[in-house]
Amino acid sequence: MAVMMPKVLDCEVAGCSYNKNKACHAMAITVGSMRHPQCDTYLNATQQGGVPDTTGGVGACKEDDCRFNRSLECTASGIHVGIHMDHADCKTFAQR
Repeated sequence: MAVMMPKVLDCEVAGCSYNKNKACHAMAITVGSMRHPQCDTYLNATQQGGVPDTTGGVGACKEDDCRFNRSLECTASGIHVGIHMDHADCKTFAQR
């Protein structure tokens, strides 16, 4: 089964070390805590991280109750990341 890694289309979490101008520059993110669709790659630190000419992708998704999750991989065409309380969430998450 060939699956393309979906891209992070935009990220509203300005405080993340991987975010620059609403774009994620982590090579890949992990989504989910198995209870909540949070971005586990989110890091609030002073050091800027990531690769400047890379758009982040979803490397793994632990939210098996999302309709886009197949074998712990995301099958959405792309995802949106936004702020939820004090952390980053996958806003594309859709309950099965």
